[in-house]
Amino acid sequence: MKIILCSVMAVALTAIVPAEAGGEETTVQHATGEFDVRTNPKELDGPTVDEGLGRFALDKSYHGALKATGRGQMLTAGSPASGSAAYVAIERVQGTLEGRSGSFVLVHRGTLTAAGQQLEVTIAPDSGTGALEGISGSLEITVEAGRHHYDLAYRLPAGR
Repeated sequence: MKIILCSVMAVALTAIVPAEAGGEETTVQHATGEFDVRTNPKELDGPTVDEGLGRFALDKSYHGALKATGRGQMLTAGSPASGSAAYVAIERVQGTLEGRSGSFVLVHRGTLTAAGQQLEVTIAPDSGTGALEGISGSLEITVEAGRHHYDLAYRLPAGR
């Protein structure tokens, strides 16, 4: 079972928020672009796809302000009869974000029901490495005409 969940979520274009350390302020920045995604089914321990569960390897290529690869694992649950579904995933993104090299981890959580879709993708706390150390934020995903778009709203510590 292949489940792809998408959502158009409102994200403020620019905001000033206090930094966690030192009381300095940081600005929410936005990196936008497209990405390609491939999902490859993997075996599950325990319940099977026949019971509505699935496991997939994620392989992504990000283009635009984020030039990176994403690798991860996704678990899905769904009810084909009702059309409802849910997924969770962990993805390590490695590359450059507006010229800064490093990596960070994205945490995905999505649901789909007859009433609509919800998708929350956040940067895991303290997961940034290299020039992306201290990064925080969220990722909005939209799909238009079969193409995946992202808007990464992020903060970096002052001086990064």
